[in-house]
Amino acid sequence: MPKVLELLGYSGIEIGIIFSSAPLVRFLVPLFFIKGFKLGNSSFYTALVILSLSVVSFYYFIDDFYLLLLSNILFGIGLSLILPYIELLTLNEIGKERYGKSRLFGSIGFMAVALVLVKFLQRPLIALDYLSVLTFLTILFSFLVVQKSHYTKQKTQIIQNDVTLLKDWKLWLAFALMQMSFGAFYNFFTIYETAHGISLDMTVYLWSFGVLVEIVMLYFQGKLLNKNLLSIIQITVLATVVRWFLVFLYPDTLTILFFTQALHALSFALFHSASISYLFHLYHNKPLAQQLFSGISYGLGALAGALLSGYIYEHYPTYLFLSSAIIASVSLYFFISYQKSLHVNPS
Repeated sequence: MPKVLELLGYSGIEIGIIFSSAPLVRFLVPLFFIKGFKLGNSSFYTALVILSLSVVSFYYFIDDFYLLLLSNILFGIGLSLILPYIELLTLNEIGKERYGKSRLFGSIGFMAVALVLVKFLQRPLIALDYLSVLTFLTILFSFLVVQKSHYTKQKTQIIQNDVTLLKDWKLWLAFALMQMSFGAFYNFFTIYETAHGISLDMTVYLWSFGVLVEIVMLYFQGKLLNKNLLSIIQITVLATVVRWFLVFLYPDTLTILFFTQALHALSFALFHSASISYLFHLYHNKPLAQQLFSGISYGLGALAGALLSGYIYEHYPTYLFLSSAIIASVSLYFFISYQKSLHVNPS
C-alpha cells in the first residue's frame, strides 16, 4: 500500500502519517481495557464489522488524504481488537510449542499475495481489490474459528490485573523500540530499494524470501521456545541491529539484501513468538497482556516508527536504515537492563 499511495502522488510524509494512524489506534484501544472493557466475543464481532466498513471505504476515500486517514483509523480499530484475541485463543488452544505452526499460515498468505499482486498491479486500485477480497475471507473464517473455540465457551472469571507497565517499564519500552525500528522497513523498504535501482519485481522477491525463512522458523521454533525466552529475545534484537545496518551499508547489493531478509526469521518470527510466550507466562491477566503487547509494540512503536521514517526519508533518505539500527540497539540495551533488574529484584 505505501507503493500504491506513492503512485497516486502522496508524499513521503503523507504516507508516514496515514500508516501511523492505525498503529496509534492500536496503542490507544488497549488503554480502554485497562479501565474495565473486556476482550471477548462481543468486542471481537464488533471489530469484524468495523474492519468490513473500513475496507469498503478505502475505495471511496483513496484520493482524499483526510478521508483515507479516517479509513485507516477504522482499519486500525478493527485490527487492535481482532489480532490480540486470536493470539490469546491460539496460545490457549495449542500452546507456545505449536503456535508457530499456526502462525506460519499468515506468512504463506502474505508471500502468495506479494508474488501474485506484483504481476497484476498495472493500476493502484487493483491492490484494493485484493485487500477487499482477502479481508472479507479473513472475517468469515475468523467468525468460524471463534465459534469453535473452547476458550470462548469457558465461564468468565475475574482476573486480577497484574500487568504492571510502570514496574516493568524497561521491558515495555524495549518492545516499543524494537517495533519502532521496523518503521523504515514496513513503510519504505519497497520505495527505498526501487530508488536504489532494485526493480519492483526483485523487491517483491526480497519480501517473499523474508517471509519464506520466516515460515521455516515458525515451523521449527517450538523447541527454542522451551529455553530462556528473554535470552532468545535479546539474540533476535541483536540480529535486527545487524540487519538494518547492512541494509544501510549495501542498499543495492542483492546478495547482502537477501542475507538481511534471511534474518527476518529471527527479527520477526522468533522475536514475536518468544515475546508473546514470555508475556503469556509472566502475567495472570493474559488477555490484557496480549492487548498491551499489540498496542505498545505494533501500536505505539509502529506509530513512532512510521512518523520518524517518513520524516527521515523525506529529508535524509540515505540514513533511513542507519536510524533503524540505532533504535534497535537502544531496544537491546533496555532488554538487557530489564533482565539484570530481575536478578536484583526477583519479586
